[in-house]
Amino acid sequence: MPAIARLNAVIRILLAFPLMALGALPAAADMPRVYATQGVAISGYDVVIYFTEKRARKGSPEHAIKWRGAMWYFVGPDTMQAFEMNPKAYAPQYGGYCAYAMADGNVAASSPEVFSVIEGKLYLNEDSALRDRCLRDASQHISVANEHWQSIIGR
Repeated sequence: MPAIARLNAVIRILLAFPLMALGALPAAADMPRVYATQGVAISGYDVVIYFTEKRARKGSPEHAIKWRGAMWYFVGPDTMQAFEMNPKAYAPQYGGYCAYAMADGNVAASSPEVFSVIEGKLYLNEDSALRDRCLRDASQHISVANEHWQSIIGR
């Protein structure tokens, strides 16, 4: 292959990479900021209960509010009001997506039963093995996941 043909082939390849990256942007831009199955955040679990009772507990559609495009369920009016007063204090990090996956730069579903509260923030994971890996070096995982989350949501 002549040198000019090789150079043209390399240029075409290099120009293709930015175009491929642009193809991925709409998917990230369209990704919901909150992990919500059928429009219900974190499968209907009451996020305030993680802090007050240190356990996962399902909320009820009878006590629900809409925040960040998803319905959030609560066990009663008290936890619903606490969330309304300060949703960022209770909402899970990374929109409720799996914290371990986020540290790897990926977006994955989480299980509301598999959680950690670290330094006053709620983290959900897909399974207990991933949560345990996160907890081994929580500050490092959180730091890396925070960077990935900011780039994923574009903020």
